[in-house]
Amino acid sequence: MTRERLYLYDTTLRDGQQTQGVQFSTDEKRAIAAALDALGVDYIEGGWPGANPTDSAFFDNAPDTRARMTAFGMTRRSGMSAENDDVLAAVMNAGTAAVCLVGKTHDFHVRAALGVELAENTENIAKSIAHIVDQGREALFDAEHFFDGYKANPDYALTAVRAALDAGARWIVLCDTNGGTLPEEVGRITAQVIAAGIPGDRLGIHTHNDTENAVACSLAAVDAGARQIQGTLNGLGERCGNANLTALIPVLLLKEPYASRFETGVTPEALKTLTRTSRMLDEILNRVPRAQAAFVGSSAFAHKAGLHASAILKDPSTYEHIDPADVGNARIIPMSNQAGQSNLRERLQGAGLTVEKGDPALGLILDTIKEREAEGYSYDTAQASFELLARSALGQMPDFFEVKRYRVTVERRKNKYDRMISLSEAVVVVKIDGDKKLSVSESMDELGSDRGPVNALAKALAKDLGRYQTIIDDMRLVDFKVRITQGGTEAVTRVIIDSEDGQGRRWSTVGVSPNIVDASFEALLDAIRWKILRDRKQIA
Repeated sequence: MTRERLYLYDTTLRDGQQTQGVQFSTDEKRAIAAALDALGVDYIEGGWPGANPTDSAFFDNAPDTRARMTAFGMTRRSGMSAENDDVLAAVMNAGTAAVCLVGKTHDFHVRAALGVELAENTENIAKSIAHIVDQGREALFDAEHFFDGYKANPDYALTAVRAALDAGARWIVLCDTNGGTLPEEVGRITAQVIAAGIPGDRLGIHTHNDTENAVACSLAAVDAGARQIQGTLNGLGERCGNANLTALIPVLLLKEPYASRFETGVTPEALKTLTRTSRMLDEILNRVPRAQAAFVGSSAFAHKAGLHASAILKDPSTYEHIDPADVGNARIIPMSNQAGQSNLRERLQGAGLTVEKGDPALGLILDTIKEREAEGYSYDTAQASFELLARSALGQMPDFFEVKRYRVTVERRKNKYDRMISLSEAVVVVKIDGDKKLSVSESMDELGSDRGPVNALAKALAKDLGRYQTIIDDMRLVDFKVRITQGGTEAVTRVIIDSEDGQGRRWSTVGVSPNIVDASFEALLDAIRWKILRDRKQIA
């Protein structure tokens, strides 16, 4: 049976930039566009040319993509022709194959926000879309506040979108701009729009996540007949965000009835890069990926309870709705004081360690974990530290190097501008292959800012590790979490460090000490030892 085509329209480069605290550079927008294109979306909305320097610079040197690059703007302003509106002209001058214009379809907004009559707004929509078509471009119309407008005045909402369709718009995109419409309403209204004469294969859906229903609303529109979905990577967007493509795409490819009924531009092979693409965006934004994110989160396939892990050993489908590898993710069996031997054996197997059921080493490892967690350690998230602990207990942990001593100093002084600054300096002495190596590093970055004592330690430790140096050159610290596990004079500091390498691997390690710097150093040591353990064949 021939499957119907669904079109994916990504708005990360525009809607994503409306997220509080997010501002892409031109180079970052180009990198994101390349990742989206490789993923297989059909349209990439690059931004609003003329609205800000970054978007204008992006379109001045837009990347060559298989996806249809799209410029965004608004319909002509009242009192101007489409040909003479300078705002619309800036959008057209971007030279993209497709142009998407937003226009009002809610009578309240037409009168209150624009201050014009309904007929005039309708004419502005029609003339603007006709201008795009006359220039040989593909025209899309974003029907702003459509669902609220339809509920308030269905006749006018339909009149507005018909004007765009009759003027030649390829896509009429129904927008739930306020994000308050629920899935049942979206499905019902979309079906009514189609019944009123707007073909489903010309309809798109654009939802916001203010009720945590953006994905469900998008699917409801597809069920009703819409054939284009707009969304953003990781659900970026204003307020609570937009429909999350990192959830929608795997649903469409892996879940019924969508997998059998529809096809998209995303191949099963490209789907395997979804987790990496999601984390790449977070890295660009300098944000920690959301662990509980569906499909791509680090906890999306984590099984902590012993009962769950026991079943997972027999058949992963008992507690997993898809194979994690289908989206480029991986199964995790966290280790904690709630763990049983089923969790332990599964986690050991994932680390390449096979221990038979009933082996006394299993009990030894579990006892060690429980004792150390009583001291403040946590192996629930620090999977790399758990692996090192288990290998040590099994006598399978090589002794790569030994730290003989380290020292950190923190100095606070005035600089040449008479401003108080702090500067940390670290000295680390390690013994490798019988030779002692002393490394010194300070915490000042390339911009002259102090990054603190842990940064100085990390740089010193990774400065000269002899024959292991090439292995660790591509690793870096991406997150640093501190927690005080006890109060008062008995306080213990737990540090969790997340590291990443050039292959996109991410791992977590833990350190515990009454001293935050010492706890950090322990976690740093584990991070480096795990990396060497995994990549040591490079120097074998």
